[in-house]
Amino acid sequence: QLQASGGGLVQAGGSLRLSCTVSGRTLKQHIIGWFRQGPGEEREFVAAIRWSVGSTTYVDSVKGRFTIPRDIAKNTVYLQMNSLKPEDTAVYFCAAREGNYFYNTQNRYDFWGQGTQVTVSS
Repeated sequence: QLQASGGGLVQAGGSLRLSCTVSGRTLKQHIIGWFRQGPGEEREFVAAIRWSVGSTTYVDSVKGRFTIPRDIAKNTVYLQMNSLKPEDTAVYFCAAREGNYFYNTQNRYDFWGQGTQVTVSS
């Protein structure tokens, strides 16, 4: 299971850290990703991390503002969001897939957590 948390309301320019804790499985060759879905929009890829080595990938719109670190001991992946913009407002989801290849489409991910709302006010 994946448990996402950490959403909230923040002013533009502020920061939030989302957490995604994985339980019930040992993470080895897995990709953990974050997606988001804004009002009236389709779910889009945000970032992902290759659990085994910590390599990461990001959508262009968040590069330089978001990072996706992991805590191996806690089986947790974070989404550190800095310099937030109103257009970052969305429900954020974490997801996992087995394997070592990055994919940015939701149908490639097998396990999903519940969403957590992030609202950025202008």
